[in-house]
Amino acid sequence: MKYSLNWDLDSLFSGGINSAQLQTKLMEIKTAIATLGDLLDRWDAASDAPHYQQFLKLITQLQTIATGIGQAGIFITAVGSADVNNPDVAPMEAQLRDLSTQADNVSGKLKKVLVQVPDVNFAEMLAQPNLKPIAFNLKEMREDGKELLDDKTEALISRLNLDGKAAWSSHYDSLVATVTVPFHDANDNPVTLSAGQADNNLLGNADPQYRADLLPVWEQAWTDKEQLFADTLNHLAGFRLTEYAAHGTTDFLREPLKDNRLSAETLNTIWQVVDDNKQFLLDYLDRKAALLGKKHAGWQDVEAPLTLPGSQLHHFTYDEAAAFIVKHYGEFSPKMAALAQRAFENRWIEAEDRAGKAPGGWMESAPETHESRIFMTFTGSPNDVSTLAHELGHAFHSSVMEDLPQLRQDYAMNVAETASTFGELIVADANVKAAKTDAEKITLINAKMDNPLAMFLNIRARFLFETHFYQLRQKKLVTPAELNELMLNAQKEAFGHDLSTYSPHLWASKLHFYIDEPAFYNFPYVFGYLFSLGIYAKAQQEGDFEDSYIALLRDTANMSTEELAQKHLGVDLTKPDFWLAGVKLIKQDVAEFMRLTDSLVK
Repeated sequence: MKYSLNWDLDSLFSGGINSAQLQTKLMEIKTAIATLGDLLDRWDAASDAPHYQQFLKLITQLQTIATGIGQAGIFITAVGSADVNNPDVAPMEAQLRDLSTQADNVSGKLKKVLVQVPDVNFAEMLAQPNLKPIAFNLKEMREDGKELLDDKTEALISRLNLDGKAAWSSHYDSLVATVTVPFHDANDNPVTLSAGQADNNLLGNADPQYRADLLPVWEQAWTDKEQLFADTLNHLAGFRLTEYAAHGTTDFLREPLKDNRLSAETLNTIWQVVDDNKQFLLDYLDRKAALLGKKHAGWQDVEAPLTLPGSQLHHFTYDEAAAFIVKHYGEFSPKMAALAQRAFENRWIEAEDRAGKAPGGWMESAPETHESRIFMTFTGSPNDVSTLAHELGHAFHSSVMEDLPQLRQDYAMNVAETASTFGELIVADANVKAAKTDAEKITLINAKMDNPLAMFLNIRARFLFETHFYQLRQKKLVTPAELNELMLNAQKEAFGHDLSTYSPHLWASKLHFYIDEPAFYNFPYVFGYLFSLGIYAKAQQEGDFEDSYIALLRDTANMSTEELAQKHLGVDLTKPDFWLAGVKLIKQDVAEFMRLTDSLVK
């Protein structure tokens, strides 16, 4: 084997989770936070004029703290993901959370100091050569500062959050660990599935009957503990709403939109495009159901694989996957290909299929060493290759920004999905083109359709549910029965009442509803997916798109999302035209799927 399935963490911090090097870094961060607090207490804009050298030291110190926390955070997360049973990880996570809270407090203090700077002095500051590159970010900080309460109150809220919103989010993980699903294996032998195992089987098992039998048992497992999950969701949301109200707003979408640098008008346009263009996806689901011998697909069939005669898919070795990604990345961007090659050669990726690893996949950047780390479990399927391409797309995004100030690298969640989805699209398309039979192509298109089905239908349902839930939560505690009803109604609305079965307990089983930060962990995915599709369509039209693409990525934390699209793509995101260009690509895939399967359902 040319490339290792295991990553190298020693280049981040040597010596494992109890590394002396890591402890030194954490102490350095703690000292830097205290130093910054002292500097802030003594800083005066008028005496620092006209060159603002002391303020430059302040903002440099703030960014140094952020990069240190990021470097330590990726290492601790990586160790915990690679070995979920490591008992030393949780204390380190708690130590880092405490430092992050302290850093947030001093950052809030800096924001409030900026509010007190007279407009004339602030304009002078932004014009300084060393501050001009982060002018947008400083303006954001100043605007944020206008909504902050006094220092003691903000510090109290941050400390309470450790046992409030953040604690309820952590409590959810503890609850999920207790969920078990009594079922059977493929040979009808009794088994007890964990929540993760059951979820994987519910969505990905190739046997339609197995999935259909599992769904009611899955729902019952969450029903048995629904009051516990309802309490957790209610209190997490209650803390968040109280925090919003303390800062002067009852609009629960205001902060999520601001965090994503996105306007409500753009979000409304996206949802209108989704609602207006979902019928072809419902038609696709009906065709998929017919191939499964059913009139309508059930909840458990939406993302299910299709197994057809002659659809034996290629099983990739890890080396083959690496070569495939590098090759097809290179067709769009030699720099993307070079970054992927660097990741494989320098062991940035943990891909081994073994017990004891966390589920899922992620990419995080190591800002001090200008590297990334990617976590996944590679089994050799075409989907795994696409997942690897997705995470490498994230790594490419980070790599093209590594020379920028830390504040200029702090891009929002919605645009964070741009490069990753772009990379995934490249490889998914290449997989489909490499199919040797129609049956294999049908199977691969079906796998590729998981994304649009999730974005247009499943995540649309999650957004509808969460919106209605927060509206109700502002008035009262929401009962499990009400949560089930809200979710069922949201799924029926999003899926056009077209499914034969639903999952009313998705509010309990979906981690995204319980993440403390950011809130509304749903619409940014839809934005990122459709934004990438629009860019992908443009790249296919223009051919030589690499420099323009990189320029866009480098600006993702330097302006609003609407300004980003206008500057680099020349489009107005509040209008449907750009989004429809991406929808057109999905429709082409569906049309090909329909053509290839016509003879199979007549």
